[in-house]
Amino acid sequence: MKIAIVTGASSGIGKEFVKQLSTSKHLDEIWMIARREERLNALAKKIPTKLKAIELDLLSVECMEQLKERLEKEKPQIKVLVNSSGFGKFGKFNDLTKEEINNMIDLNCKALIHMTYLCLNYMKKESKIIMMGSASSFFPLPEFNLYASTKAFVVHFSRALHVELKKRGITVTTVCPGYVRTEFFKVAKDTKNPNTCKNFKPMYESKDIVKKALKDSQRGKDMSVYGIQIKILRLLSKMLPHQLIMWIWLRIK
Repeated sequence: MKIAIVTGASSGIGKEFVKQLSTSKHLDEIWMIARREERLNALAKKIPTKLKAIELDLLSVECMEQLKERLEKEKPQIKVLVNSSGFGKFGKFNDLTKEEINNMIDLNCKALIHMTYLCLNYMKKESKIIMMGSASSFFPLPEFNLYASTKAFVVHFSRALHVELKKRGITVTTVCPGYVRTEFFKVAKDTKNPNTCKNFKPMYESKDIVKKALKDSQRGKDMSVYGIQIKILRLLSKMLPHQLIMWIWLRIK
């Protein structure tokens, strides 16, 4: 059985990955992983493809163990793994709670690593891994510091893994979007200082980010960046001193 696994599948970019992967003729099932089972079930009813809703909290060691047991039992061939789960918070580092700090690091980094490690045992030549990075990973971002730092970790880990897996014929594509119209902002701005960031332009659509990500993954690219503004931002991050970029960021955020 050939499957795709998508984490964070109940909303936003993860949900869009499920929609676009559902048109593939090379997949027997799509395993949708998220905490909100009712949303997964609602999505499964809308898409006439064999979808499997799996309610898992990736922050839970027990849930990861449940997934391991399911994989050992069914022994699928994982053709595509999309690590889309994650969340962020705007605001100064001291504005964050201890729980927010731990959860952001654990979900954005640790869960992604353990999910990848687990799934690699079921991947063969031409399998694809897609990691959700962020344009915020291009440079340090005061008042969006921890989220940007976790995404910088994701980018470095994923690009190195892409090289490590070349001999196995498995590719790793890191997706680094700018602002995307999703529920992310509702969570990100729910802090002690909700006015920290207000300038969310340009705003991109999930369908466009995912369409390019899947295309770049098929081409074996190690990074997917959508939008001329974000491509310019990435270029500037290599050319300008980061002190200057941070100074500009604090005045336009």
